[in-house]
Amino acid sequence: MLSSSQIKILTITILVLISSCKGKEHEYHNLMHKIEAESVSYVRDSIQNQNLFDVNDLVAIDENDIHFYIQERKSNIQSYACSECHNKPVEQLHKEGLGKKAHWDITIKHADTKTMSCLSCHNSQNMNNLKSITGDPIDFNKSYKLCSQCHNSQVKDWVGGAHGKNISGWKSARVSKLCVECHNPHQPQIAKRWPSRYNATMVNERK
Repeated sequence: MLSSSQIKILTITILVLISSCKGKEHEYHNLMHKIEAESVSYVRDSIQNQNLFDVNDLVAIDENDIHFYIQERKSNIQSYACSECHNKPVEQLHKEGLGKKAHWDITIKHADTKTMSCLSCHNSQNMNNLKSITGDPIDFNKSYKLCSQCHNSQVKDWVGGAHGKNISGWKSARVSKLCVECHNPHQPQIAKRWPSRYNATMVNERK
Protein backbone atom coordinates (compact mmCIF):
# COMPACT_ATOMS: atom_id res chain seq x y z
CA MET A 1 0.00 0.00 0.00
CA LEU A 2 1.46 3.34 -1.11
CA SER A 3 1.62 6.19 1.33
CA SER A 4 0.09 9.54 0.47
CA SER A 5 3.54 11.05 -0.13
CA GLN A 6 4.46 8.21 -2.50
CA ILE A 7 1.20 8.64 -4.39
CA LYS A 8 1.89 12.37 -4.65
CA ILE A 9 5.40 11.77 -6.03
CA LEU A 10 4.09 9.18 -8.49
CA THR A 11 1.34 11.52 -9.69
CA ILE A 12 3.82 14.36 -10.23
CA THR A 13 6.18 12.01 -12.11
CA ILE A 14 3.39 10.82 -14.43
CA LEU A 15 2.28 14.40 -15.12
CA VAL A 16 5.85 15.43 -15.93
CA LEU A 17 6.25 12.47 -18.30
CA ILE A 18 2.95 13.22 -20.07
CA SER A 19 3.79 16.90 -20.50
CA SER A 20 7.31 16.11 -21.73
CA CYS A 21 5.98 13.60 -24.27
CA LYS A 22 3.45 16.08 -25.54
CA GLY A 23 6.17 18.71 -25.76
CA LYS A 24 6.11 21.89 -27.71
CA GLU A 25 5.57 22.07 -31.45
CA HIS A 26 8.66 21.01 -33.48
CA GLU A 27 10.39 19.55 -30.39
CA TYR A 28 11.46 15.91 -30.54
CA HIS A 29 12.88 13.28 -28.17
CA ASN A 30 15.86 12.59 -30.42
CA LEU A 31 17.28 13.20 -33.88
CA MET A 32 15.63 10.15 -35.45
CA HIS A 33 12.16 11.34 -34.36
CA LYS A 34 12.88 14.73 -35.92
CA ILE A 35 14.07 13.16 -39.19
CA GLU A 36 11.01 10.91 -39.38
CA ALA A 37 8.60 13.76 -38.63
CA GLU A 38 10.11 16.31 -41.01
CA SER A 39 11.17 14.08 -43.89
CA VAL A 40 9.36 14.56 -47.19
CA SER A 41 8.63 11.26 -48.89
CA TYR A 42 9.18 10.93 -52.64
CA VAL A 43 9.57 8.15 -55.21
CA ARG A 44 13.23 7.97 -56.19
CA ASP A 45 12.63 7.02 -59.82
CA SER A 46 9.75 9.36 -60.53
CA ILE A 47 10.59 12.16 -62.93
CA GLN A 48 7.40 13.93 -61.82
CA ASN A 49 9.26 15.17 -58.73
CA GLN A 50 11.15 17.79 -60.65
CA ASN A 51 9.96 20.78 -62.65
CA LEU A 52 12.92 20.87 -65.03
CA PHE A 53 11.35 18.61 -67.64
CA ASP A 54 8.00 17.57 -69.01
CA VAL A 55 7.66 13.78 -68.93
CA ASN A 56 6.52 13.81 -72.57
CA ASP A 57 9.87 15.37 -73.56
CA LEU A 58 11.84 12.47 -72.08
CA VAL A 59 12.73 8.98 -73.22
CA ALA A 60 13.15 6.24 -70.60
CA ILE A 61 16.35 4.19 -70.81
CA ASP A 62 16.69 0.76 -69.22
CA GLU A 63 20.15 -0.76 -69.59
CA ASN A 64 21.73 -3.42 -67.35
CA ASP A 65 19.01 -2.90 -64.70
CA ILE A 66 19.84 0.83 -64.59
CA HIS A 67 16.92 3.17 -65.16
CA PHE A 68 17.29 6.81 -66.22
CA TYR A 69 16.08 9.30 -68.84
CA ILE A 70 17.34 11.22 -71.85
CA GLN A 71 15.70 14.15 -73.60
CA GLU A 72 13.59 13.36 -76.67
CA ARG A 73 15.78 14.48 -79.56
CA LYS A 74 13.98 14.00 -82.86
CA SER A 75 11.69 16.99 -82.31
CA ASN A 76 14.83 19.16 -81.92
CA ILE A 77 16.49 18.04 -85.16
CA GLN A 78 15.73 20.84 -87.60
CA SER A 79 15.65 18.66 -90.73
CA TYR A 80 13.83 15.68 -89.25
CA ALA A 81 12.10 13.66 -90.62
CA CYS A 82 14.93 12.81 -93.01
CA SER A 83 12.48 11.21 -95.46
CA GLU A 84 11.10 14.68 -96.26
CA CYS A 85 14.17 15.12 -98.48
CA HIS A 86 15.58 11.60 -98.71
CA ASN A 87 12.80 10.22 -100.87
CA LYS A 88 15.25 9.13 -103.58
CA PRO A 89 18.62 7.34 -103.56
CA VAL A 90 21.44 9.47 -102.14
CA GLU A 91 23.38 9.43 -105.45
CA GLN A 92 20.39 10.87 -107.30
CA LEU A 93 19.80 13.56 -104.68
CA HIS A 94 23.47 14.48 -104.83
CA LYS A 95 23.24 15.07 -108.59
CA GLU A 96 20.04 17.13 -108.30
CA GLY A 97 21.23 19.22 -105.33
CA LEU A 98 19.05 20.44 -102.50
CA GLY A 99 20.21 24.03 -102.09
CA LYS A 100 20.95 25.24 -98.57
CA LYS A 101 19.09 22.31 -97.00
CA ALA A 102 21.69 19.88 -98.31
CA HIS A 103 24.53 18.70 -96.07
CA TRP A 104 26.97 17.41 -98.64
CA ASP A 105 29.68 19.52 -96.97
CA ILE A 106 29.91 17.22 -93.94
CA THR A 107 33.35 15.65 -93.66
CA ILE A 108 33.66 12.50 -91.55
CA LYS A 109 36.61 12.61 -89.15
CA HIS A 110 35.56 9.63 -87.10
CA ALA A 111 37.47 6.84 -88.83
CA ASP A 112 39.27 6.45 -92.14
CA THR A 113 37.24 6.16 -95.35
CA LYS A 114 37.95 2.43 -95.59
CA THR A 115 36.20 1.93 -92.25
CA MET A 116 33.36 4.43 -92.21
CA SER A 117 31.09 6.31 -94.59
CA CYS A 118 27.70 8.02 -94.17
CA LEU A 119 25.93 4.72 -94.73
CA SER A 120 27.90 3.03 -91.94
CA CYS A 121 25.45 4.69 -89.54
CA HIS A 122 22.61 6.04 -91.68
CA ASN A 123 20.04 3.61 -93.05
CA SER A 124 19.75 4.05 -96.84
CA GLN A 125 16.52 2.01 -96.81
CA ASN A 126 14.93 4.19 -94.11
CA MET A 127 16.68 7.49 -93.51
CA ASN A 128 14.41 8.23 -90.52
CA ASN A 129 16.40 5.62 -88.60
CA LEU A 130 20.05 4.92 -87.97
CA LYS A 131 21.32 1.37 -88.38
CA SER A 132 23.56 -1.05 -86.54
CA ILE A 133 26.55 -2.86 -88.03
CA THR A 134 24.23 -5.78 -88.75
CA GLY A 135 21.64 -3.55 -90.43
CA ASP A 136 19.09 -3.40 -87.59
CA PRO A 137 17.24 -0.05 -87.29
CA ILE A 138 18.22 2.26 -84.43
CA ASP A 139 15.93 5.11 -83.44
CA PHE A 140 17.51 8.59 -83.49
CA ASN A 141 16.40 9.06 -79.88
CA LYS A 142 18.54 6.08 -78.88
CA SER A 143 21.62 6.84 -80.97
CA TYR A 144 23.81 5.72 -78.03
CA LYS A 145 23.11 2.15 -79.19
CA LEU A 146 24.99 2.98 -82.37
CA CYS A 147 27.94 4.46 -80.44
CA SER A 148 28.10 1.48 -78.10
CA GLN A 149 29.05 -0.87 -80.94
CA CYS A 150 32.58 0.58 -80.97
CA HIS A 151 32.74 2.70 -77.81
CA ASN A 152 31.52 0.00 -75.44
CA SER A 153 33.45 1.06 -72.32
CA GLN A 154 32.46 4.72 -72.66
CA VAL A 155 28.77 3.86 -73.09
CA LYS A 156 28.97 1.48 -70.13
CA ASP A 157 30.31 4.37 -68.01
CA TRP A 158 27.59 6.65 -69.44
CA VAL A 159 24.84 4.19 -68.47
CA GLY A 160 26.30 4.03 -64.94
CA GLY A 161 26.42 7.83 -64.69
CA ALA A 162 30.22 8.16 -64.68
CA HIS A 163 30.57 9.56 -68.21
CA GLY A 164 28.68 12.48 -69.70
CA LYS A 165 26.53 15.14 -68.13
CA ASN A 166 23.59 14.80 -65.74
CA ILE A 167 21.12 17.63 -66.43
CA SER A 168 18.58 16.88 -63.70
CA GLY A 169 18.55 17.69 -60.00
CA TRP A 170 20.35 15.42 -57.56
CA LYS A 171 17.15 14.34 -55.82
CA SER A 172 15.06 13.14 -58.74
CA ALA A 173 15.56 10.47 -61.36
CA ARG A 174 18.61 11.03 -63.56
CA VAL A 175 18.32 12.77 -66.91
CA SER A 176 21.51 12.46 -68.97
CA LYS A 177 22.74 14.05 -72.17
CA LEU A 178 23.16 11.74 -75.15
CA CYS A 179 26.61 11.12 -76.67
CA VAL A 180 25.81 13.36 -79.65
CA GLU A 181 24.85 16.27 -77.40
CA CYS A 182 28.51 16.61 -76.38
CA HIS A 183 30.29 14.91 -79.30
CA ASN A 184 29.79 15.73 -82.97
CA PRO A 185 29.05 12.26 -84.41
CA HIS A 186 30.92 13.14 -87.63
CA GLN A 187 33.93 14.51 -85.73
CA PRO A 188 33.64 13.22 -82.14
CA GLN A 189 37.05 14.24 -80.82
CA ILE A 190 36.65 17.40 -78.76
CA ALA A 191 39.06 20.01 -80.09
CA LYS A 192 41.69 21.63 -77.87
CA ARG A 193 40.85 25.12 -76.71
CA TRP A 194 42.17 27.89 -74.52
CA PRO A 195 40.86 28.07 -70.93
CA SER A 196 37.72 30.15 -70.57
CA ARG A 197 39.54 32.62 -68.29
CA TYR A 198 43.12 33.67 -67.55
CA ASN A 199 44.21 32.79 -64.01
CA ALA A 200 46.08 36.00 -63.12
CA THR A 201 46.16 35.05 -59.44
CA MET A 202 48.30 31.98 -60.05
CA VAL A 203 50.66 33.95 -62.33
CA ASN A 204 51.17 36.58 -59.63
CA GLU A 205 51.85 33.88 -57.02
CA ARG A 206 54.63 32.43 -59.19
CA LYS A 207 56.50 35.77 -59.37
